[in-house]
Amino acid sequence: MRRPLLLAAISLLTIGVAFTYSQQRPAGDMVARIRTEGLQRSKALVLYRTLTDDIGARLTGSPAHMRAAGWARDRFLEWGLINPRLEPYEFGRGWSLERISVEMTTPRYFPLIAYPDAWSPSVAGVVSGRAVYVGDKTAAQIQAMAAALRGAIVLTHLPQTEFVETDRPQPGLDDRPVATGNPTLAQARSTTPMAELMPLLQRAGAAVALRPSAYRDGTVGVTGNRATATNAVPTIVVAGEQYNMLARLAAAGQPVALKVELRTRSLEDDRNSYNVIADIPGRDPVLKDEVVLIGGHLDSWHMANGATDNADGAVAVMEAMRILGALGAQPRRTIRVALWSGEEQGLLGASAYLAQHFNTPATRDTLAVYLNDDPGSGKTLGFYMEGNRAAKAIFDTWLEPLKDLGATRNIIEGIGSTDHVPFNAAGLPGFNVIKDFDGYDERTRHTNADYPERMSEDELKQSAIVMATFAWQAAMRDEKIPRPTK
Repeated sequence: MRRPLLLAAISLLTIGVAFTYSQQRPAGDMVARIRTEGLQRSKALVLYRTLTDDIGARLTGSPAHMRAAGWARDRFLEWGLINPRLEPYEFGRGWSLERISVEMTTPRYFPLIAYPDAWSPSVAGVVSGRAVYVGDKTAAQIQAMAAALRGAIVLTHLPQTEFVETDRPQPGLDDRPVATGNPTLAQARSTTPMAELMPLLQRAGAAVALRPSAYRDGTVGVTGNRATATNAVPTIVVAGEQYNMLARLAAAGQPVALKVELRTRSLEDDRNSYNVIADIPGRDPVLKDEVVLIGGHLDSWHMANGATDNADGAVAVMEAMRILGALGAQPRRTIRVALWSGEEQGLLGASAYLAQHFNTPATRDTLAVYLNDDPGSGKTLGFYMEGNRAAKAIFDTWLEPLKDLGATRNIIEGIGSTDHVPFNAAGLPGFNVIKDFDGYDERTRHTNADYPERMSEDELKQSAIVMATFAWQAAMRDEKIPRPTK
């Protein structure tokens, strides 16, 4: 009787030791498997082409964003992730662009490159007529010409003389401090500030207001304000060089006639927007309720395909989860993916998620780390460490086996204006990947030039491998990532 009991005890001890070892052994074997899966069986390019070419622009609150969110959730379900879901938060009125056409008809025919501000109302019907130039007028002068503005196509700004010509300094090239954050960009200028000008045009009954883009060579940068009133004057941005031609002709007294059609749709049926969430559950009895969160924003502006801002980041985290799922990963902590909406309107989705899920000291303590993929394009070079030297020492170790893939270094500086920021503000460790800014600020970000040709398949693969590796490492270590120091 004692011999079978002894053998059973030895067997249970062996299983326990093996389980403990499996939870604590170095993650090098999984790192190698992540690389193999990510390089040899990648789905990154297929995901990228679907998100950019098929779905296209994904403005928060638009049908296209909802299509993208549903598509991403369905991919997570297909890959066997746990509880793929759309988590709502109140966003407000949605909007979509249905048609735009802006043409010069006098002194000759000339089609113009033009896009409306998001949440601009429609133009009533098709408006044709002589353009009225007020870019050089004071508020008093504009008031005096109210009769000429009723039903008019109005050129609101001075000709554009300063253009967006450079990107912010490229990160990760050497050990010099890195300049991060959104760069100061050239802006369109008007004699009467827009805060005064637009109410004047509304009271006068102007049909539509046109202003120049500050980008060169037919590139049009546009955003928009979701608080725009539904009865506001419709607003359209025209390629800078083309607007300048119109403004110069009109200022010289030459007749300039335009034809404008703009149809937009205001969406009130569902005032929520949605983050896309899915899990690979943790297996460690002690650590499984802690979360390693990886994410990027799924939304974009409405003029192009949202390729570098931010389909590449969304695909990186999606493919990272596919890789881990395909490998049957059983992390100690839960690995969770989040595709945020509302980033372009002020980090709304990430902030709502924090308020919903990490709103007490106890719940905040369950977040091991947040890893975000957004600004820039190309390969992932490392992470901005937000001044967190203790975390940098850990991340430097994890980066070492990835250097041959082009992940060069983590830098101590931080970066703003993306979805890890509210996590840091809440005292949680949030970090964003480092990517290049070559052609990003001066060409693709928030413009009609944001197309997938800027990214290669190899860059998409590499970014996903780096994200999957860091997520796995964070999920397997004994301790959470150190919190930021105040």
